[in-house]
Amino acid sequence: MTVYYVNSATGSNQNSGVSEQSAFATLSAVEALKLNPGDSVLLAAGSVFNEQFDLKYSGSVAAPITIGSYGVGDAPVIHSSNDGIHGSKASNIVIENIKIADTGANAIYAGNVSNWTVRNVEVTNTGLSGKPGSVSFQSSQNITIENSKLTGVHADGIWMDKVNGVTLINNTVTNSQGGAADAIQLNDSTNILVKDNHLEQTETNSAKGVLVLVRAVNAVVEGNTLVGGGFGLSAQAGTNIAIHDNDISGYGGYSWSYGIGLGDQGNAKNYDISGNYVHGGVYGVLVSAAGNPNYIRENIDIHDNVFDDLSSSALKVDRPASGSFHDNIIDSLVSTLMMPAAIAAQNTFSIGENKTLEQAQAELDSAAGSTNSNTSSNNEQTPAASVAEQHSEVSAQPQTSTPAPTTETHAATVVQKIVAIHDNLKISTDTGSAYHGNLLENDSASNGAVLLRRFGDSAVDKHGLTLTGKYGVIHVDSDGDYTYTVDAAKLAGISGNVSESFQYKISDGASHIDTDSLSVSINVDAFHGSHVLV
Repeated sequence: MTVYYVNSATGSNQNSGVSEQSAFATLSAVEALKLNPGDSVLLAAGSVFNEQFDLKYSGSVAAPITIGSYGVGDAPVIHSSNDGIHGSKASNIVIENIKIADTGANAIYAGNVSNWTVRNVEVTNTGLSGKPGSVSFQSSQNITIENSKLTGVHADGIWMDKVNGVTLINNTVTNSQGGAADAIQLNDSTNILVKDNHLEQTETNSAKGVLVLVRAVNAVVEGNTLVGGGFGLSAQAGTNIAIHDNDISGYGGYSWSYGIGLGDQGNAKNYDISGNYVHGGVYGVLVSAAGNPNYIRENIDIHDNVFDDLSSSALKVDRPASGSFHDNIIDSLVSTLMMPAAIAAQNTFSIGENKTLEQAQAELDSAAGSTNSNTSSNNEQTPAASVAEQHSEVSAQPQTSTPAPTTETHAATVVQKIVAIHDNLKISTDTGSAYHGNLLENDSASNGAVLLRRFGDSAVDKHGLTLTGKYGVIHVDSDGDYTYTVDAAKLAGISGNVSESFQYKISDGASHIDTDSLSVSINVDAFHGSHVLV
């Protein structure tokens, strides 16, 4: 197992390359070697390589070939007029801790390979020649991309076709460019895990969306934040698809834009869509197709999601399908269902009990002893089969709450699923630094999962959120930790006490939500006095 060093600034291709002091100067010097299982190629921090790196040899499962970095400073960068890294039939490869930028074509391309891991890799501004600049894998198996950041890629950020075993965890993909660009597109692939990624298409010229799965088999998509695009998540065909606990928002631009879509490009079987927070778009879930293809759409279970701030309905089904829509929470200003009468008459897609946001809140209030009975009843849903009018499409009206009869369930029988407790931050001393706390430390959920969904008017993703308040700046992390920094200039000329508050929303990942707020109180006189003493 040999370690080879490459330093574009101080190296020489006349060196042996086996120590930092005798480093090679170019990647082509490494390509001339026969790499063996367990070998490593380390690129010096601060180096820039203006060439494509071709990987020709394979490692083993126990001893992969590693492409990494060494030294202190900026990550080494690979530029190329072609691909950044290119590998065909070279398996058991690890690529880590480098940057690939300004390439003419793909950042990474590999075909007919197995057991590749790409981690802690930064990709920017690739595909400049008009060719796709993606991290691309084709006809391969066991591909992992994790803890990496891709931005400004021309074409899909990550693109895979016919890959068995896809793992995408904790990556950030933003603003993929081009008319057909998505943040991620996976075609005809199997055994997929897409988890805890931040995918955003808010500053792009793409007419497409954020995450695309086409004819996937055995896929789990969970815990991701999807923002922007013409649509959020397109899983147009597939079998055994689980879409859980994602935050999908900010999609639009078209009358058909959806948070989650399926029903086109092939058969769709066994979908479980649950625990998602879908908001700030057009449709919530869309089961549809271009034209009238004779695809099977069956066993589609949509439950325990939250649909908020949508301009159209939470669910639209306009092609033959079987499934159910139940136990969801829907903004009272959002229609529950749109379904053509002909589809409704088939009576294959059931609409069960759902709640408005207000009703969900009322249940929590009732469990806590609230006496506000006007908001405590269950909302009545109209089953799809009852739609009998023979016009082209039926839209359910926005949901409304109805006072519960006195014989309805007593408050004592209501199980309190999640509770947010008001938080207070009191400031009387100028410490010269930020003030810390945690929004969630007093909150609780019956299933033990307390997730911070929104703070102020914005969604909170894994990168956190920073807001400017009336008297200071607050940063909130996804785990509830916050730092509040007082803006002393805004307190100039003020005496006495001032305060401001920030609302936040939590969920348990199973459609139960609660809201409360953080109050920040500042004793201005004491604050100024302590500053003078310092």
